[in-house]
Amino acid sequence: MNIGYGFNALLTAKPGMADRLVEVLLTGLDAGNPGASEHCLVYLVCRSSSDPDLVHVTEGWTSEEHHHRLFAGAAAQALVAEVGELVAAEGPYTDYVPVGGKAAF
Repeated sequence: MNIGYGFNALLTAKPGMADRLVEVLLTGLDAGNPGASEHCLVYLVCRSSSDPDLVHVTEGWTSEEHHHRLFAGAAAQALVAEVGELVAAEGPYTDYVPVGGKAAF
């Protein structure tokens, strides 16, 4: 499958909540959540090496429509609400289409 839609979001965690924010974001990969969908081809959560409160989320989807459809569901809305409780500020949101690369964990 090819990636047809993607984005990067920058989140600033509330003081002392960055570890929890990362944990919650990673549950997006659990069965029933959007990141577990066959339409989610990239779901990457990163911490800033210079500011422990900054968290980057990179996603790549087969299409923008699939992304919006899955995020309209109850599981995704619950995840978004939980993330919202942990975030002090949102930075730039950059939409793009990933075209290649590598990830190994």
